[in-house]
Amino acid sequence: MRRIAWFDCAGGGQVRIEGRYAYLGHMRPPHGTSIVDVSDPYHPRLVAHIGLEGDHSHTHKVRVVGDIMVTNVEQNDRHQKRRARRIPEVEARLAAELGRPPTEAEIARAINVPPEMMPRLRQSLAEPPYADGGFRVWDISDRSRPRLLTHHRTGGIGVHRFDLDDRYAYISTEMEGYVGNILVIYDMRDPARPEEVGRWWMPGQHIAGGETPSWPGQQHRLHHALRHGDRLYAAVWYAGCRIIDISDIARPRTIGEYRYHPPFPEPTHTFLRVPFPVKGRTLAVAVDEEHDHVPGQLHGGLWVFDVADETDIRPVSMFHLSELASPYVQAGGRFGAHQFQERLADTRLFTAWFGGGLRVVDIAEPERPTEVAHWLAEPPPGQASPQANDVDLDDRGLVYVIDRNRGLEILEVTG
Repeated sequence: MRRIAWFDCAGGGQVRIEGRYAYLGHMRPPHGTSIVDVSDPYHPRLVAHIGLEGDHSHTHKVRVVGDIMVTNVEQNDRHQKRRARRIPEVEARLAAELGRPPTEAEIARAINVPPEMMPRLRQSLAEPPYADGGFRVWDISDRSRPRLLTHHRTGGIGVHRFDLDDRYAYISTEMEGYVGNILVIYDMRDPARPEEVGRWWMPGQHIAGGETPSWPGQQHRLHHALRHGDRLYAAVWYAGCRIIDISDIARPRTIGEYRYHPPFPEPTHTFLRVPFPVKGRTLAVAVDEEHDHVPGQLHGGLWVFDVADETDIRPVSMFHLSELASPYVQAGGRFGAHQFQERLADTRLFTAWFGGGLRVVDIAEPERPTEVAHWLAEPPPGQASPQANDVDLDDRGLVYVIDRNRGLEILEVTG
């Protein structure tokens, strides 16, 4: 592979290619969403940028269908702010154990945050409850002037990753009365007035309905679900993956599941149906996100599943990347897998692998996934390692990789 362009921009959570435009959802405020003209891929050109007010939200995911763009709205620094809510309880416990007031460093260690973050976390305890979580719908018939149609609020910390087609939005969001993200399906027939038509959750999430989770905290939750026909393929974090029947869109129901945590330590990020048979087999693929990696444990990797019998999902193989494949393992930042492209034209999985760069894994032989290409960029200016976060391809076969912290790369396959 070779780079044909590098576009300097704020780091991103998602890149989506539609036609001759790249849509970028940025990781942190004040950067929101960028629309980049890539009709000349050697000279990408910014045509619009949507900035954010304040630092309470980020809009790091984006999907486009026709002239409609949807962006998520999610609480910024949500993981740290959840930890902040534990400060009073942890402070009291440490004081009782130590026989003295604990230091800020001791409290920070107990809630697993850097000590320098403590002033900001204490400040967040006095902030009003977060109320902006949801998604925004934009008219982009003029790509240079996105026009907001609606900010639809959901609940809790808001919306994470999601899927979108020409009729429905499949939204992963927190909602009042549930623990962790669930699926809420919206009819987008009138984009300015999304209408909820269905919900799905795992037993134990609906605490307002009398259910009790059997897991700690947010460990079992929907990351996002991707549609294939009348099925959704859902990644549910430390609960593995699910196949959901939506032939009745108002009553989604689980028809298949596979759990592999434990023993595999990294959570399931994406579950995707392969839209064509491979060697006569009906397959799905999954990628685990390198999250809170423990040294000595497996890094996040790829799975291949046989889903011919949807009620009996069976693992076929896995692909892991050796730490020897990148000089940036110890340089800071994450190393393992994160996300592959969500549209497959052939058996190659173009996978953003954080500090491992971009890895291209071919599943033409399902029992033996094989790396056939890779691109390991030098770190973007100002950071110690590349952090390849998301990837998409266009109809020319060009590959777009956005770094979590800075920059968009445009690559071509030379082999």
